[in-house]
Amino acid sequence: MALSVITNSSSINAQRNLSKSSEGLATSMQRLSSGMRINSAKDDAAGMQIANRLTSQVNGLGVAQRNANDGISMAQTAEGAMQESSAILQRMRDLALQSANGSNGADDRAALQKEVGALQQELTRISETTKFGATALLDGTFGTKQFQVGSNANETINVSLGNMAADSIGAYGVAGSGTVLGVAAEATILDTQLGDVTNDTISMNGTEVTVAADIGAADIADAINAKATGVTATAKLDVTISALSSGDDGTISMMKGGNAVDDYDLADYGGDIERLAEDLQADGYDAIVDGTTLTLKAEDVDGIEVAGSTTTTSTLSLNNNLNTGALLASANANMSVSSSISLSSPDKIGISGTTVNEILGKGAGGVALAATGGTGALTSVEDIDISGTTSVGAQSAIETIDAALAQIDSQRADLGAVQNRFSHTISNLSNVAENVSASRSRIEDTDFASETATMTKNQILQQAGTTILAQSNQLPQAALSLLG
Repeated sequence: MALSVITNSSSINAQRNLSKSSEGLATSMQRLSSGMRINSAKDDAAGMQIANRLTSQVNGLGVAQRNANDGISMAQTAEGAMQESSAILQRMRDLALQSANGSNGADDRAALQKEVGALQQELTRISETTKFGATALLDGTFGTKQFQVGSNANETINVSLGNMAADSIGAYGVAGSGTVLGVAAEATILDTQLGDVTNDTISMNGTEVTVAADIGAADIADAINAKATGVTATAKLDVTISALSSGDDGTISMMKGGNAVDDYDLADYGGDIERLAEDLQADGYDAIVDGTTLTLKAEDVDGIEVAGSTTTTSTLSLNNNLNTGALLASANANMSVSSSISLSSPDKIGISGTTVNEILGKGAGGVALAATGGTGALTSVEDIDISGTTSVGAQSAIETIDAALAQIDSQRADLGAVQNRFSHTISNLSNVAENVSASRSRIEDTDFASETATMTKNQILQQAGTTILAQSNQLPQAALSLLG
């Protein structure tokens, strides 16, 4: 190789290799000091892009876990308030049962109603003041809210809360009026009094219920109960029998399916209406005597029929209590009153069909439906009144409270389910975050074992390069020995 002074190729080569090892050492030191394998896009452009996407996912999963925990806290707050509302309703139910007892007079029931009134106000106050932060939960304004439980858009869980105030919970119901007939030819056909229909169909909360031809109230109620989920249909009879005399010799029959399930020959009683009530009670009917009037209530029957009262001086009368003013006097004529179809549910009842009023007895005893149907009316907890001289209000209050408890229990069950769902969501989010973090770490975190080995290599190369550069810089001086 030629000896040159102007161009020192060895020095240039040493400088290039020294610069290369210095850059490698600087990179290793940067990675070791920051802990990151990728400190700028030049380190790994594709890896940086992937790592940033994973970072967004990891950060989002962390926020989603906090959101889900907030959802659990909100659900627990609402559920705790409803637990107290349930306790209030249970106390109101106890008071209603106490008021329904025959040992209580009007003053006693009025005293019980005072506590009921206070509990009604507290029930509403709880619904209006239960909040999570500034968000009201139980006053009806919450509706349905979405909780973001994922790292991407629209990964949500919906939570719905209803109005738990005293005026918004209770029993939804539709009550028919029953039908009264006094013509002998018709009085024996109770199974057609709710409509001589032929396989007519009504829709109840979207469920089609077919009502066969010429069936009575009890069979219609059974058909509804077999098909309409969440709606309870009851065939109810509520009549008053009065002015029974020793001359009445007809027969009172409780009818179902075109047959008499119980018969009472009036000739056997000689006008003793109290003994008639005792026999009715012995057969399981609700019969109460007040003076000369017997109030009879029954369920699961098509109706009542009084037939064969042949005495011309008969003063016996039959009054349908569900159809005000329908009083019939028996004088050589048969009488009958059909049971009414009563519908009740803790949820709204929507009914449609061309024969709705015919089947329900035109709804005179409850909510008035349109010709082709309508929506059941709400008897709310706020409407409960267990005062009065009789137990009528207390008896109806029990049904209302039971429906309100069912509504709250249903809402609490929903909240319990969504809390469990949030818990599972949090566990899943934590698992995903762990695995995504591990994946991101493999891309952008420094492998200290490998990087320290690289740094040691570059340090040795730098030291060697520095030594070689110093020696190569001395090579041109050899030319001086030639000149001497």
